[in-house]
Amino acid sequence: MAAQEPENGSASESIPPNKAVKKPGLLRSGALVSVMTLLSRVLGLMRDIVIAGLFGAGAGADAFFVAFKIPNFLRRLFAEGAFNQAFVPVLSEYRSQRDLPSVKDLINAVAGTLGVTLAGITLLAVLAAPVLVWVFAPGFSQEPDKQALTVEMLRITFPYLLLISLTAFAGSILNSYDHFAIPAFTPVLLNLSLIGAALWLTPYMDEPVMALAWGVLLAGGAQLCFQLPFLARIGLMPKPKVRWKDEGVRRILKLMAPALFGVSVSQINLLLDTILASFLISGSVSWLYYSDRLVELPLGVFGIAVATVILPSLSTKHAEKSVEAFAKTLDWAVRMILLIAVPAALALFLLAEPLLFTLFQYGAMTSHDVDMASLSLRAYAVGLLAFMLIKVLAPGFYARQDTKTPVKIGIIAMVANMALNLMLVFWLDHAGLALATSLSAFLNAGLLWLGLRREGVFIWQAGWGRYLLQLIPAVAVMVAILLYATPEAMQWQLAHWQERVLWMSGLVALGGGSYLLVLILLGLRLRHIRH
Repeated sequence: MAAQEPENGSASESIPPNKAVKKPGLLRSGALVSVMTLLSRVLGLMRDIVIAGLFGAGAGADAFFVAFKIPNFLRRLFAEGAFNQAFVPVLSEYRSQRDLPSVKDLINAVAGTLGVTLAGITLLAVLAAPVLVWVFAPGFSQEPDKQALTVEMLRITFPYLLLISLTAFAGSILNSYDHFAIPAFTPVLLNLSLIGAALWLTPYMDEPVMALAWGVLLAGGAQLCFQLPFLARIGLMPKPKVRWKDEGVRRILKLMAPALFGVSVSQINLLLDTILASFLISGSVSWLYYSDRLVELPLGVFGIAVATVILPSLSTKHAEKSVEAFAKTLDWAVRMILLIAVPAALALFLLAEPLLFTLFQYGAMTSHDVDMASLSLRAYAVGLLAFMLIKVLAPGFYARQDTKTPVKIGIIAMVANMALNLMLVFWLDHAGLALATSLSAFLNAGLLWLGLRREGVFIWQAGWGRYLLQLIPAVAVMVAILLYATPEAMQWQLAHWQERVLWMSGLVALGGGSYLLVLILLGLRLRHIRH
C-alpha cells in the first residue's frame, strides 16, 4: 500500500510508510491532469500564434525552434523520459517497503547527484554550442548568419535543461504522492513567459527573435521555483547531497541507461526530422514545428495525462505483486487512449488546413506556409494513435523495472524511422519526414504490445467487443458530419479571423458533440470507464 504522506513537513518519521491512504481514482486523476494540461496547451497555441504572427516561418523562426528544440529534446529524453521512468518505480518501492527517512535520503541523494550532473552538462553545452548546432541542424551551415543566430540563442536556452530537469524531478515526487495538479499546471509558466517575451521584450532586442531565447531561460527558473513550496508542504523538500554510490541512485542510473532509448524514441525520431529538414528549403523546420504542435495537443492533454497517472499506480501494484490489478490498469489505459486518439487523429487529418488557417495564418505566416504545414500535420495525424499508445504501453515495462525490452524495441523503431526518412523525404519533402515518424511509431507501439502480451502482463479484459461496437459507429458519424460541414480551404483563406474562429468552434462542437451523443446512445456511460 502507499506510504502515509507527511503533512506540512510535520509528520513523525516513526510513522510506518505502509499505512493505507485513500487514493483518487485513475479516471479522476487523469481528468485533473488533462484539465491542467489543456490549459497549458491552449496557452501554448496562443504562444505559437504570437510567434507565427511576429516571425512567421522564416530564418529567425527556424533558428529559434532549433535552439529551443535541443534543450527541450534533451529534457524529454532525460527528465521526462529516462529519468522519470527510472525514478518513479524506485521511489514507489521505497514508499511501499521502507520507512520515511529512507525515502527522504533517496530524494536528497538523487537531487544532489542529478543537479551536479546537469550543471556539468550545461556548462559543456554552452561552450560547445557551435558543435551542437552543427549536429542538430547541419543544413544551417549553408547559411552562416542563420547558424550564428542559432548558436547565440542556444547559449541562452540550454540552461533551461538544468532548470526544467530539476522541475521534472520535483514533479515526479509530487506525482508519486498523488499530487498531479501542480506538475501538470507548471508548463503554463513557460507559455506565459514566451508570450510575454515576444510581446514586450522584442522591441528592446537588436535581433527581435532573441527575446524568445530569454523567455525560455526565465521560464525554467519560474517553473522550478513554483514547485518547491509544494514539496515543502508535504515535507519532502530536497536537501541535495551528492552520493554516486547510494543504492537508490545506482539503481536509478542502471535503469536510466537503456530507458534513454525506450520511451523517448518518438522524440529521437522528431529530432531526426529536424536534422533532415535543415537541408530542405527555408521554412521546413517551422512547418514541421507548427504541425507537430497541433498533434501535441491531444497527445499532451490525454496521452501523457493517462501515462502520468498510471506509472505510479503500476509501480505500486508491481511492488505489491498484484498481477491482476496491474493487467486491469493497462487494459483501462489502452481503452482510454482509443476513446480519444481515434477521433482526434481523424479530426486533425480532416481539419488540417482549417486549423492552421484559424490558429496561425496571420501577420508573417503566409497561405503557402499553411499549405506546407497541412501536409506534415496530416502525416503526423496518421501516427497519433501510435504516439499515444507508446505513452501508456512503455510504463508497463518501466513499472516492473524492465528497461531492456523497451530499448531493444526502441532501437528497431529508430532504425526503421531512419530508413523511412531517407526513402520518403525525396518524394514528399518535409511531409515525408513526418510520415516516416508516424509509421515507425506504429512499429514501436506494436512491438511494445506484443512484448507485454508475451510476458503475460497485458491481458484483454471483458467487454472489448461491446466497446468497439460503440466506438466505431461514433467515429463514423463524426467523420461524416465533418466532411459535410467543413467549408473549402479557399473560404478559410479569405475569411476574417472572427469567421474562422466561429466556423472552427462550430465544427468542434458538431464533431465532438455527435461523437459523444452516439457513444451515449449506444450505451457507454461514465461508470464504464472509471478505474
